[in-house]
Amino acid sequence: MSNSIEDDSFSKPVGRWSVFYYGVGHMLNDITSACWFTYLLLFLTDIGLSSRDAATVMLCGQIADGLATIFVGELIDRFGRFKIWHGAGAVVVAVSFSSVFGGCIPCRKLATFSSVVETISYSTFAAIFNVGWAATQVSHMSMVNCITLNSTSRVVLTSCRNAFTMVANLSLYGIALIVFDVSRAKTRADIENQYRWIAYLSIFIGCCFVGIFHLGTNEPRSKTGIHGNIHARISWTYWFLKILYYQVALVYLLTRLVLNVSQAYLAFYVINDLRMAQSAKALVPAIIYICSFIVSVLLQEIAWNGQRLKAYYTAGGILWMFCGVGILLLPRSMSLFMYAISVFIGIANALMTQLSSHMLAIAILIKEKLTTSSRHPLFR
Repeated sequence: MSNSIEDDSFSKPVGRWSVFYYGVGHMLNDITSACWFTYLLLFLTDIGLSSRDAATVMLCGQIADGLATIFVGELIDRFGRFKIWHGAGAVVVAVSFSSVFGGCIPCRKLATFSSVVETISYSTFAAIFNVGWAATQVSHMSMVNCITLNSTSRVVLTSCRNAFTMVANLSLYGIALIVFDVSRAKTRADIENQYRWIAYLSIFIGCCFVGIFHLGTNEPRSKTGIHGNIHARISWTYWFLKILYYQVALVYLLTRLVLNVSQAYLAFYVINDLRMAQSAKALVPAIIYICSFIVSVLLQEIAWNGQRLKAYYTAGGILWMFCGVGILLLPRSMSLFMYAISVFIGIANALMTQLSSHMLAIAILIKEKLTTSSRHPLFR
């Protein structure tokens, strides 16, 4: 009887405050991720690292992220304890991220600023940062299906999380705009101070929201299905036998490739190629995210089916192609048109990101429904 009452309450819609508490739990990851992709390469080359060494640092971080995501996901699936993983990951993110943008600590200890020592130092902290980032991300995302059995509430929780992702990105670019406008960098020390302030303020804001998340969110139960049934644990090899896995993975991979590469190199482009003002490396990304946020809200009002989902996603991809051609052909004398291109990039980003995430959600949803067939009408 008690189990039935508990399951009934678990199926009820989640309250607004619970949605808010959950939604802010990824703010630290989001704001540091935006800083990572937008400013890491620019920061490293500005302080004197070669393009190759800067790319090595970022590559080490991304490799660590990919490996950590797999292992952390498996460990959480086995042992649960979402909040412990989330809190530990947040601590690692805060400490290591401040070290990535805080200057080369081993260089100061060893009294040498050789490129080899700098590259090793930044690569090490970049890898540690991404391990913590993966632990926080995986634990936070996997909590949704354990917080509630109500499908509508799950959508609301995810939407709130996405909304605060936009808030985090805009907060970062607001901070960057103020720092770049107030502080003028003439020496290496000035450059390090600029990015150190951006990193520290981002960490402070993110940690405040992590605290709100942990205070307001209870540890959810795991692996419990409707009416208290425990689902059989599916082997990690299950997905490799499904065509759907490769279809969704390819779509999501290419989407993230477009977004991450463009985010990482746009700051380079507006400063080094178009010779725009320093404030442009904050304004251009901010315009992109504002437009993405507006379009994301509008997309929530559309009733989706397979054909419409594919049509809108394709439209986003085509729009990005036109934006890419515009960026490639844009002369320095017409650099102000970059702000107009940013509007369309934001629209394309929203279409591709939201709809690829929707495809991923559908794949997870039909996992329990697919028994003999590996195909789904969406992907025919």
